[in-house]
Amino acid sequence: MSDVLDPAVAEKVTFNEAGLVCAVAQQFDTLEVLMVAWMDATALARTLSSGSATYYSRSRQSYWVKGETSGHTQRVVEVRYDCDGDTLLVLVDQTGAACHTGSRTCFDDRVLG
Repeated sequence: MSDVLDPAVAEKVTFNEAGLVCAVAQQFDTLEVLMVAWMDATALARTLSSGSATYYSRSRQSYWVKGETSGHTQRVVEVRYDCDGDTLLVLVDQTGAACHTGSRTCFDDRVLG
């Protein structure tokens, strides 16, 4: 697993002033939006090299691999970047719940208006 982001990849991603980029996790086959998290260059490098979704926790200021403690893993199928490079779409194969509440997604039953 590499902690160093390939310069060719780094030039396509726009990290914010905190060195982070928004990462939207989506089930690769159903296109169900599962969750939103953050990555820095190291988390992105680890995700791309390991095939396991790795994020950066802003509150804990540490890295976490999705499912490392819960068993609800995200196997990365593909990572895409948007037209501005400031958001990543992480296509995954989710095992178990994606949300820390135990729901399949972080967007279950939450409708505004």
